[in-house]
Amino acid sequence: MVTRLPESPGSAAEPGKPAISVALILRPHFTLMPFAAIVDTLRLAADDGDGSRQINCHWTIVGPRLDPVEASCGIRVQPWETFGDPSRFDYVIVVGGLLNRGPKSDDATLEYLREADRKGVTLVGVCTGSFTLIRAGLMIGRRCCVSWFHYHDLIDEFPDVTPVADRLFVVDGRRITCAGGAGALDLAAWMVERHLGRAFAQKSLHIMVVDRARSPNTPQPQPPATPVAQSDRVRRAMLLIEQYLSEPLNVDEIAKRVNISRRQLERLFQREVGMSLQVFSRTMRLQYGLWLLANSPRTIAEIAAECGFADPSHFNRLFRAAFGKPPSIARREGREAMLALLRKSRLGTPLGDAAARDLVHAFEPPARLPREPRPYL
Repeated sequence: MVTRLPESPGSAAEPGKPAISVALILRPHFTLMPFAAIVDTLRLAADDGDGSRQINCHWTIVGPRLDPVEASCGIRVQPWETFGDPSRFDYVIVVGGLLNRGPKSDDATLEYLREADRKGVTLVGVCTGSFTLIRAGLMIGRRCCVSWFHYHDLIDEFPDVTPVADRLFVVDGRRITCAGGAGALDLAAWMVERHLGRAFAQKSLHIMVVDRARSPNTPQPQPPATPVAQSDRVRRAMLLIEQYLSEPLNVDEIAKRVNISRRQLERLFQREVGMSLQVFSRTMRLQYGLWLLANSPRTIAEIAAECGFADPSHFNRLFRAAFGKPPSIARREGREAMLALLRKSRLGTPLGDAAARDLVHAFEPPARLPREPRPYL
């Protein structure tokens, strides 16, 4: 039996059927920004002005119970309905968040997603919501978009899934996966445009003071590039380096944050990664610089600053030593040449074959064009 809270927005029936109908499932400790971005894009496209009536778009929040779900920031959101017939919806969207708190999945949610799939509903995983789709067995043989921040979490838990961490979202038939964050706004605009037209999507974006939606293939801020390490402290140190590429932390600060002495950390790092922590940091920043050259229009000076180098000449010198040519020549030769540079780079050897393959895969386009969901007619 479906229970709807009387105070939920849009609960009054509207004449006619909306062009797009969406159910959102919030996982414990979900990230609030993607949820809000999706709902507000639908809300602004659904009615004239800022009326918020569910005329052109319908949305609701569903769950196994009506207990409030706490976001990662502590704000609680109460589902409007318990699970019912998923065939009412064009999309069922799972919004995930923190991975290290609370239960990973519940049987009722997994079965609801499987039923939605059986009834031909397009399933969407946002942020780590894609992990829930994987646990339901619904991503077999499909590519899964994941944030660069959670890239290694995904490959560690689901080695058989093909991760994509170089774009905002991926459409693969009746599966859509999104890295999360501000990318959810682009995904929601993409959905609105396909069901209602570009004018409706642009209207939502303009009211939210956004110039235009980015395409699904727009690169994420940085690609995953860290090798696998056994030590938890080494893995945490590598993540800190990856998070602070623009303003590199010194070794003492990293050692303090992972609760180990500098000497112990350097010894562990050398043993597991095959290079010093300082060399690894510089390697990561040079790879990020190469990625930015291939994927952004930024100037070399801007890229040098973004990668944490004191000045462009320092970046140029180290880039030439690593890749055999200066960044200006690499960019002039084009993106494919930069991919070849990555494959042949001296950086690939100390990072290990697996890490080099991961980074190359992040750059490469999909082998086939994904199918788009059929708009409601």
